Amino acid sequence: MLGGDSVELSGAEILVQSLKNEGVEYLFGYPGGAVLHIYDAIFQQQDVRHILVRHEQAAIHAADGYARATGKPGIALVTSGPGATNALTGIATAFMDSIPLVVFTGQVPIPFIGSDAFQEVDAIGITRPCVKHSFLVKDLRDLAETIKKAFHIATSGRPGPVVIDVPKDVTEPSIKTSYSYPDKVTLRSYNPVKRGHKGQIKKAVDLMLSARQPMIYSGGGVVIGDGVKELRELVKMLGFPITSTLMGLGAYPATDEQFLGMLGMHGTYEANMAMHGCDVLVAIGARFDDRVTGKIKDFCPDARIIHVDIDPASISKNVRVDIPIVGLVQEVLAEMIKQVKGHKEQPDAKALKSWWSQINEWRARECLRYDDESALIKPQWALEMVQKVAGDDLYVASDVGQHQMWAAQHFKFDQPGRWLNSGGFGTMGFGLPAAMGAKLAHPDSEVICVTGDGSFQMNIQELATCKQYGLPLKIILLNNHYLGMVRQLQEFFVGGRYAAVALGGSPDFVKVAEAYGHLGMRVEKPAELESVLRKAFALKDKLVLIEIMIDPEENVYPMIEAGQGQHKMHLAPSCSCCTDE
Repeated sequence: MLGGDSVELSGAEILVQSLKNEGVEYLFGYPGGAVLHIYDAIFQQQDVRHILVRHEQAAIHAADGYARATGKPGIALVTSGPGATNALTGIATAFMDSIPLVVFTGQVPIPFIGSDAFQEVDAIGITRPCVKHSFLVKDLRDLAETIKKAFHIATSGRPGPVVIDVPKDVTEPSIKTSYSYPDKVTLRSYNPVKRGHKGQIKKAVDLMLSARQPMIYSGGGVVIGDGVKELRELVKMLGFPITSTLMGLGAYPATDEQFLGMLGMHGTYEANMAMHGCDVLVAIGARFDDRVTGKIKDFCPDARIIHVDIDPASISKNVRVDIPIVGLVQEVLAEMIKQVKGHKEQPDAKALKSWWSQINEWRARECLRYDDESALIKPQWALEMVQKVAGDDLYVASDVGQHQMWAAQHFKFDQPGRWLNSGGFGTMGFGLPAAMGAKLAHPDSEVICVTGDGSFQMNIQELATCKQYGLPLKIILLNNHYLGMVRQLQEFFVGGRYAAVALGGSPDFVKVAEAYGHLGMRVEKPAELESVLRKAFALKDKLVLIEIMIDPEENVYPMIEAGQGQHKMHLAPSCSCCTDE
């Protein structure tokens, strides 16, 4: 039913057939009256598999996790009113991290729009600030083309979520129209730039090769923009140090000696100090958010900055740059490589050697060091042990909090798309449904959810979804009886007055897992950890929740206070505290 082929279909049938034409495997959703006919059409076919979640927020997070783990758009379907509002947090999460989603929301029939009908809400209005685009379909004949436009917008340029609001009467089975799905669409007002300006790239290459203390700063745009191969080639060719944002982990191998670790608020000492001291900064697919820059005035004070990004609105938005390059990361990096190879100049080997010497002095501070002889389980050690036991073919979906930062710091991601977390929006409850989406996408790979006793209870009901669809995840629950990240901030900044962060009344998580039909295990002593993990990961066909009782007072280090420069970090007690350097 592509191109010239034509058949008479209802709106519900058009929606489902269009998903088939887009090659959609999974549709995450929750039914309701406004989408009744769509669900009937889904029921009568086998190609698009529907995954019934237990909350609409989880539907969006699961579609998001699928998208991050595959690079394909994630698809979700929710009903009108509370279905749409429950989906809002998930949509905003995807928007902040530039994740391609197509989200269908049910709507009351067209004649009732604006009448305060049962379960009516202005889905277009409430989602407008956190979508790339949105559509309200008022004519059945426009539905197929609208869906094609939505997929095009969601996946091109800077990706993001697109909402399609579908009134119930548009899907009425008795009303049909001729259906032909377009091969492609053109949007006069939407034409993202793909190729970076060669003149700007030449200026960038000239500046890069003149640098004495260079730094490469890569972000999630490298992963999303499929520029990983080119990034690795360029970094190796130049011999420059490289750091990564939270969202960009895995684009460059964490085990490679040129990688300095993550930068920013909880980044490594060496990465932040190298950023502060560099004379040329090459930012690729990153947006200079506040968690990276700290105090803008003190950010890379002596550096000339090159910025490569697909989104022109991101360039010089937060930090003024010297050489802007708008274009697809993959295309721009390929041209950079070509120009570096043909350039008469090469990096100053002597200056670069001196720069690496300084970086290695900063590395010697061992900023991620922790007490590995503690009688209590240290979360950093626990996560290192998880990666050791789980193996290389591993996808890690994280919730938000201290456990998220420890995972980012201590897991070594050598491949892109293996680290799935809510970076920009910081959404608790993201981890479990995102892991579900990743596991459906990669059933033969190990998929784990790293979570805490706070985050896990945000979407704990999705254990039922895992049981229904046989998703054998491994859930690593680091239990410190606190909302740990807020407790840490209260310790540092409000005199240790722990307001509303002690999680009294939490359930027995092992028994909860068992109540949902899964296995639960608890680890209370360091000596027990490895054997329990090996037992859990040996159970390939079962979801296992491993509750690890960690040191409740352990903090995430390094840490940059809000409003401070990158060179001002709190280090662990075992290290001297850094001030101005």
